[in-house]
Order: sequence, then structure tokens, then C-alpha cells
Amino acid sequence: MAASDVILALLALVAGAAAGAFAYGLRTRLLLGSLKEQGDRIRSEAERERERLLKDAELSAKETLLETEREAERRVKKQRENLVASEKRLRQRETNVERKNELLERRERDLKKHEAGVDLLKDDAQKLLADAKERLQQATSELERVAGLSKNEARERLQQAMEDEARKVAAVTIARVEEDSRREADLRAKNILATAILRLAGDFVSEKTVSVVELPSDDMKGRIIGREGRNIRALEAATGVDVIIDDTPEAVILSGFNPVRREVAKKALERLVADGRIHPARIEEVVAKVSEEMDAAIQRAGEQATFDLGVHGVHPELVKLIGKLKYRTAGGYNLWNHSIETATIAGMLAAELGVNPGLAKRAGLLHDIGKVVDHESEGHHAVVGAEQARRFGEKPNIVEAIRLHHADEATSLLAVIVQAANRLSNARPGARKDSLDTYVKRLEDLERISLSFKGVQKAYAIQSGREVRVLVDYQSVNDDQALTLSQDIARRIQDELTYPGEVRVTVLREARATEVAR
Repeated sequence: MAASDVILALLALVAGAAAGAFAYGLRTRLLLGSLKEQGDRIRSEAERERERLLKDAELSAKETLLETEREAERRVKKQRENLVASEKRLRQRETNVERKNELLERRERDLKKHEAGVDLLKDDAQKLLADAKERLQQATSELERVAGLSKNEARERLQQAMEDEARKVAAVTIARVEEDSRREADLRAKNILATAILRLAGDFVSEKTVSVVELPSDDMKGRIIGREGRNIRALEAATGVDVIIDDTPEAVILSGFNPVRREVAKKALERLVADGRIHPARIEEVVAKVSEEMDAAIQRAGEQATFDLGVHGVHPELVKLIGKLKYRTAGGYNLWNHSIETATIAGMLAAELGVNPGLAKRAGLLHDIGKVVDHESEGHHAVVGAEQARRFGEKPNIVEAIRLHHADEATSLLAVIVQAANRLSNARPGARKDSLDTYVKRLEDLERISLSFKGVQKAYAIQSGREVRVLVDYQSVNDDQALTLSQDIARRIQDELTYPGEVRVTVLREARATEVAR
């Protein structure tokens, strides 16, 4: 490159740099001028803002000062009011204290006057007491002289009267408590009875609903059962009882609630075992024949009872029910014998009382037929029996006597006679498997216990030991003491004796006046 070109280039470079520096300086001056103007403007605005803030602060300070002065004035005013009220209360308290002091002084003066009066009254009272003691001593002496009693004797009599009154109150209280206890005991007794029935039902059923048929050998059990059990099923279907074949040696058990059916099954099985031919056809044949014989035997038993008692015109169905009584028991005795005995006793009672003995015998014979009626009727056996009697044409008075033979109150003399005859038959010695020695011993013990109490003159055990009649001295035992005495005797009988049912203790007290006219 030529030197001139280099120089030109250098000159151009220098000229460009100078132009650039000039342009930069120009821009710098312009920028500084702009910045100065902005600074002046900001400074003036800040000055104005400062002045405005100073004015606002001064105004706020003045308002705050004014509010503080007002609050101070309010507090001062309130304190003044409180001070005035406190002064008023203090003045009121001072007034009250002065009044109380005056009242205390007045009371103190009155108390001194009252004490003086009390001293006077005390002196008068001592004088009156001394005078009263003297008069009481004179009155006591005069009373002892007139009554013929000493002070100790009078005290004893007063004590005895108080004891009698206490016994009377105790007897009334005991009677009320016993009545309440009896009501509660009825509820508890029902629960206890239900539990006892539940526990003893199994033993009762085993004893009263089972018959045993003796077998010549245990080999006969297989023949009774038959092939695949057909013989035993046929026997059960024909008789309506359960045939139980278990490990009992040489015996078969028949179980059923109906004693007639159980008797038919027993006789039929005994005949089959004796005959040796045991199969379903033979079983049905023998059971049918035995059933006919049993019906005939029942009819004969009913006819025999009516014939022996002279009771005629009884419906055949009722005669059949009477015959069924021969195969029923209650309380350890046979119902057929019991009905005949009740009819006999009823006839004798009726003859003594002027009532038709035939009607009494008829009602007595029929009074328990409700016990042999099967499941077609429900209810108490007296009601069921009365319904059967009405159904088969018995007279209303007979029906009524049957229905009421267990009732507490009878509505006719015939019903009373049947009720009494039934109780006499049930309560006689030996009726319920009770030995005569035990029966007599119980009666003696009842009378012995009753006679051991003070004031008892005589004691009689009646109604086969179901009641004790106690006669007492009316002078030593009053009415209230009689109630307590009956309770004591009953409690001792209950503790010392064993007896069926219950024993009623009746204390009788009466005053008798006897004079002879000459």
C-alpha cells in the first residue's frame, strides 16, 4: 500500500474519532441538562410535600391535645361525682350506726327490766312448785287411801295398761303387715309353684302315666317290635299309647296320659304275648276286642254305681263317665270309690237336713265327672262336669251343685251338702294314704301345742286336723290378745309339725253369765 493511502486512512480515522467525541460530549451535556431539570423539579415537589406534612402533623397534634384535655376533664368530673357519692354513703352509714347504737341501748334497758321480771317470776314459780309438791303429796296420799293402792301398785297397773295398749297396737300392725305379706306371698307362691311343677313334672309323669307289661323272656321284645318295627307301630296306632322297649329286663313300658287307653294296650299286649301270634292284623283284632270289653266294663262299673246308690234315670253317656272314674286316681285315692262315698255321705246329710236324699246322692255321684272328660273341654273340672251334666239333661239344681262343689260360697243347700260330703270323703283318715296312727298323733300334737299357751282352757282339732278350735278365758285374754294368740299358735304349729295342706287356728273368746231362778 502507498504511504499516501496510509496517511489518508489515519486522517480519516482521526476525523471519525473527533466527530464521535464531539457527538458524545453533546449528548452528555444534553443529558446533564435534563437531569438537572428533573432534580430541580423533584426538589421543589419534595419541599412542597414536606411543608404539607408539617402542616398535617401540626393539625393532628392540636386535635390530639384537644381530645386529651377533654378526656382529662371527663375523668376529673367522674372522680368528683364518685367522691360526692362516697361522702353521701359515709354520712348514711354514720346515721345507721347512730340508730343501731340507740336501738342497742334501748334493748339493753329492756333486757335489764326483763331480767328483773324473770327473777320475780322465778321466785313465784319456786313458791308455786313447792306448793304443788305439797298438794301432790297430799293428793297421792288421799288417792292411795281412797283407791286402796300403794304408789308401786298404781305404777304396776299403769304399766300393765300401757303394755296392753302396746299389744293392741302391735296386733293391729301385725294384721296389716300380714295382709300385705299375704298379697306379696301369693305372687311369690305362684312363681314357686310353677318352679316346683317344672321340677317334679317328670317324676309325676313317670309315676302316673306309665304301665309295665311283664314278658316271659327278653326274646319276646324282638317279636313285639317285628320286622322293621311294623308290629310296634301297629300296636301304637291301634291303642294310641307309646310302647317303650328299653334295657329293662323282661318288661315293656306303656306310656300315655289316658288311663283307659293305657289299660287297653296293657291287656291287649298281655294277650298277644300269651298267644304268641304277633303281627299287625292280629294286633288290630286283639285291640278291638279288648276295647269292646273295656267299654263294657266301664259301662258295668257306671251301672253298678248307680244301682248300688239307687240313682236311676241317668243318661248313658253320664253312666259311661261314671264308669271311667274307676280308672282314674287323684291324691292317692280312686275317683270311682270317692264318688260313691261322696254320694253316700251326701245322702245321709240330706236326710238329716230334710233335703231329698236322691238328689244329694245324684249330685255327689256326678260331682267329679269333669275329671274324666277328655280334651274336648277346657276349664276347671267342676265347670266341665257341670256342663256335661247340663248337656245330658240333668236338672239345674244338680248342675249347680256340681259346679259349686269347690266354691267358697254355695248358693243352695244341695250345693252345700255336696261340698261338705266331698270334703268329708277327702279328709277322712286313710283317704290319702295317711295311716291312722300318724293321723291320731297329728291331732294330739295340735291340741297339745294349743293347750301349752297361757289363757287357753280347751283345744279341739277338727276337720281331720285341718283346723284347731281354741277356747280361751275371756278375763285373761282380750280381743286383741286373741289375735296375737292365734298367730303364736299357728307359728309354733308350723315350726314343730309336718302336715299336708294348711291348718287353720281359730281362737274363741266369750263371756257367759249364769244365774239360777228360784
